[in-house]
Amino acid sequence: MNSKVLAAQLAAGLDALHLALPSATQASLLDYVALLTKWNAAFNLTAVREPAQMISRHLLDSLAIVPLLHGAGVLDVGSGAGLPGIPLALACPERRFVLLDSNGKKTRFMVQAVAELGLDNVDVVQARAEDYRAAGPFATVVSRAFAALADFLRLTAQLGDADTRWLAMKGEPPEQELAAVPAGFRVAAVHPLAVPGLDARRCAVEIVRT
Repeated sequence: MNSKVLAAQLAAGLDALHLALPSATQASLLDYVALLTKWNAAFNLTAVREPAQMISRHLLDSLAIVPLLHGAGVLDVGSGAGLPGIPLALACPERRFVLLDSNGKKTRFMVQAVAELGLDNVDVVQARAEDYRAAGPFATVVSRAFAALADFLRLTAQLGDADTRWLAMKGEPPEQELAAVPAGFRVAAVHPLAVPGLDARRCAVEIVRT
């Protein structure tokens, strides 16, 4: 697809999300889509094949949670191809991001993408969430299509503290999962996400320690 069409699609989507990003950042987001498209042909990193679909289903979906981020340090658990971490890191250069995934193929892609995009606020770590130990607690721990809420919290409990917000990106509000949030945590809010170009319902479940 024509790069001008993709740029216009991204710009319109950012406008709908009320996100004012510099033109250089928008160009980097499109570079990320181009890189993902190229690697995807060989390594099958995402089921989404079309660049136009990647903009709505990956970029804009990831960026919809920018207003919900909290504090300076963000952990993206099960980041896969760098989602939502890489779009968020491009949009929020003032924050530090750790992108965590146990899959070597996916972390190799993320390392390459971080290098090519010149992201100096991102570290890529290949490890299982339950095995990872950080220097200190993260302000925000985010996941997108990673695990059920109870598992997400159990696997990352050691990576946050009383001030941490856990953000789980979901489709429909997962009523059964919400009811199964383990002791020591509570659901602070279920934020509906209006993702431009996406018909499906999306939400972000915000969880804090009790």
